[in-house]
Amino acid sequence: MNELERALRDQREELESTDYSQYVTRKEESQLDLNSPVAQIVIGVRRCGKSTLCQKVLKQSGVNFAYANFDDATLASMKATEMNLLMETLYQIYGEFTHLFLDEVQNIDQWPLFVNRLLRQKIHLVLTGSNANLLSDDLSTHITGRYNEIKLYPFSFEDYCVAKNVDSKGLTTKTEGLLRHALDNYLMVGGLPETLAMSNQGKYVHSLLDAIINKDICKRYKIRYKKTLQQITNGLLDRFCQEINYQDVQETYHLKSIHTAKNYVSYIEKAYLVRLVPRYSFKSIERQTHRKVYAIDTAFVTNHDDVLQTDNWGWRLENIVCIELMRRMEYATQELFYLRENRSYEVDFAVVDQGHVTELVQVTYDFSNPATRLYNREIGGLLKGAAATRCRNLTLIMMHGEARDIKKGDYTIHCVPVTDWLLKK
Repeated sequence: MNELERALRDQREELESTDYSQYVTRKEESQLDLNSPVAQIVIGVRRCGKSTLCQKVLKQSGVNFAYANFDDATLASMKATEMNLLMETLYQIYGEFTHLFLDEVQNIDQWPLFVNRLLRQKIHLVLTGSNANLLSDDLSTHITGRYNEIKLYPFSFEDYCVAKNVDSKGLTTKTEGLLRHALDNYLMVGGLPETLAMSNQGKYVHSLLDAIINKDICKRYKIRYKKTLQQITNGLLDRFCQEINYQDVQETYHLKSIHTAKNYVSYIEKAYLVRLVPRYSFKSIERQTHRKVYAIDTAFVTNHDDVLQTDNWGWRLENIVCIELMRRMEYATQELFYLRENRSYEVDFAVVDQGHVTELVQVTYDFSNPATRLYNREIGGLLKGAAATRCRNLTLIMMHGEARDIKKGDYTIHCVPVTDWLLKK
């Protein structure tokens, strides 16, 4: 038995020994169309559950499928010219199959040519990748229109509650208290699936960050200064929920130019470690230069190197609302922005569809006291944002405060406890 065959047989054995009925059912499963002639591609940060989701859907559907994971040391060293040998070995192991699951396929050079050939052969393909360039640079060039993109994020709070057996539907004092306890934990530890059973996730998250920087950024973009990239990553995670200043990035890390600073930040975003939210403006230059940074998961905020702060609950709340808004975007025409008009007002999020603002969302930790300046700032920001964008769908999400509607002139602001909003109650 050669090395390739042994690796593929080991992968199959692990696949077949797993009971996927015990895993959390995620809403993204319904987006995989196994009957489609186009490739089904699930993208997202490493270890967010892409492989598990695809394996679960394929196994539970009953289709005949083969599996190859290119994050394996043996397969990762393969060349595009060796793909015939891969297919021959897969047929040897699995027999006839109609579907093929290629995991972390971006690790293979010139893989789009291989994928294109398989599509011409009418094989149903399921692919995963941990880099946004998997789509933007490669697929859009080589197999335009022949793929269905599915974005997968770490566990939502709803997924987290299912995984931790937390009752999210009960109305008793006990269930409400346990639900709030679960949210406090989720704000700190995040939703990376494999960490939920760990008492101490720090070592795991540090090694995951290192793998993302080495494999998904440095290797792909041929970055020579790994330490600088690590420092910039740590700096972005420290400044989550804040605006990026590319000149500060350039000067702080002694980069050659602002262009280099923008490239490094974009590489970190393309690896799905962070998401950048642009300022809402009709001027494209403002959308490009004014952006706020959000961590893809709060586990990275808690556990990165040289962490400066771990207990800013207000920003953590804003971060999970941001990622949840992105998770809920169903159409390619939808975008997320923030509003800021100098020192006049700010709105945390504006949901935009085809150029029209469809919802304004404000996030606040404590909204229980109407007499505070914070109360007036949040309400005032929403009202000024509504007047500027002509949006009437106004939502205020709060950690502490009473669910109710606040009427101000012609506007109604829906105030929602964050647990209700996250659980879609």
